[in-house]
Amino acid sequence: MNKKKPLTTAKGIPVSNDQASVTTGSASGYTLMQDAHLTEKLAHFNRERIPERVVHAKGAGAGGYFEVTNDLSKYTRANFLSEVGKKTEIFVRFSTVGGEKGSADAERDPRGFAVKFYTEEGNYDLVGNNTPVFFIRDAIKFPDFVHTQKRNPQTNLPDPDMFWDFLSLTPESIHQVTILFSDRGTPQDYRHMDGFSSHTFMWYNKDNEYVWVKYHFKTDQGNKTLTAEQAEAMKGKDGDHATRDLFEAIAKGDFPSWSVYVQIMTPEQAKEYKFDPFDVTKVWYHTDFPLIPVGKMVLNRNPENFFAEVEQAAFAPSSLVPGVAASPDKLLQGRIFAYDDAQRYRLGVNNNQLPVNASKNAVNTNQRDGAMSFVNGGKLPNYYPNSLQEVGEPDLEFAPPAVEIQAVLDRHTKVVEDVDYEQAGELYRRVLDSEEKQNLVKNIAGHLGAAKVNLQYRQAALFYKADSDYGGRVAALLKLNIAKVKELAAMTNDDRVKATLLDVEYSS
Repeated sequence: MNKKKPLTTAKGIPVSNDQASVTTGSASGYTLMQDAHLTEKLAHFNRERIPERVVHAKGAGAGGYFEVTNDLSKYTRANFLSEVGKKTEIFVRFSTVGGEKGSADAERDPRGFAVKFYTEEGNYDLVGNNTPVFFIRDAIKFPDFVHTQKRNPQTNLPDPDMFWDFLSLTPESIHQVTILFSDRGTPQDYRHMDGFSSHTFMWYNKDNEYVWVKYHFKTDQGNKTLTAEQAEAMKGKDGDHATRDLFEAIAKGDFPSWSVYVQIMTPEQAKEYKFDPFDVTKVWYHTDFPLIPVGKMVLNRNPENFFAEVEQAAFAPSSLVPGVAASPDKLLQGRIFAYDDAQRYRLGVNNNQLPVNASKNAVNTNQRDGAMSFVNGGKLPNYYPNSLQEVGEPDLEFAPPAVEIQAVLDRHTKVVEDVDYEQAGELYRRVLDSEEKQNLVKNIAGHLGAAKVNLQYRQAALFYKADSDYGGRVAALLKLNIAKVKELAAMTNDDRVKATLLDVEYSS
């Protein structure tokens, strides 16, 4: 029998006995402070859990690769997209958005879809969801939105009034709300769902010519969803079913894959498009901007250790390689700061030195020190400019194109318009079949029915503005007065809010 490796402390010191503390007596006695092995174990145990993510706390992940299948290098100088057949190592994390770490995988919730590309030009993070749109379009609303999806500050319970009060006061959310309460809001598992960048990004080539793009990851396993009843049963049967499904599929060699596409819009088209192309509550219609193949994503490696690879994985929309830049999407602009800042709080200022986050490309930075810094620059200077040849030097070759803007500095409130209801109505009328429509209105009524009647009327009016059949069917299930719903739908948003304030009785 091979002799096992000696057990050591975290400092590498061999341990003589791991089953007894140092005490003053054999059967009982006082434990001695000098037992450093005991105190190390207890102290480390107290700190084994890092703060969970405020959102996307429950997740699963896997490694794999991305392979280019179509040459789009005329649009972008990004090296990892430079030629057909080129492969790039990736790590992917899927997640639910609103639930805590112990919540069920089958909850009605958007799903996070984050991809880290380990390119030769540094790490590129594409941090999206399984939906092409989002609830809000300005980052300043994000903390408020998330608070309403969490727990009531008094009762510490989920609160339908908080949930629907915010959404009914945020009409641009209706497109995402419609997706959320359709069967798409409960994917069967992570392998059988699509992913989207949701945001618009810039691609630019070596001549600094640029276009706007949106990414689409289409599952090769086929889209599969759960009904509300199936999801509820799954939550009781196996709260980790999607995590289990992903791990077991990869373990037996059934490697999930996604075909990756982009939509491309020129700057000229962006100026003329009927929807704001940078509004994340809107999609670009495929009839206007068809999907263009770009590559294949395959997951073929399970994590060796969940904490090291999945829990410590840090994704941020600010991680952009040459050839890719941000757009003037107001929600994206806020996320560029917020995600990196969240990881600094959650994992520490040196989280990019952790193996799962470390760049495969050489890192030459003047950032130094801080907690847990183990790649620290040695004797090299920590300032620029300097006179040494062996340290990093900025290179204007990598500068993205200059974009001319005409700006008025102000807090620009985007007024809710009829166009904000159009795509939700199109989704209801043209995309959902009769069974999906029935499930949608039933799911909404089941959740909205627990909110105050004022909020039921306000939200039903928004559904009615998107489509009269949509709003009418929700109102009928809630036993609301349809004439009042129509009346509210015809009002301006401000008047509708005033008419349905929570301190105003608005009974059916």
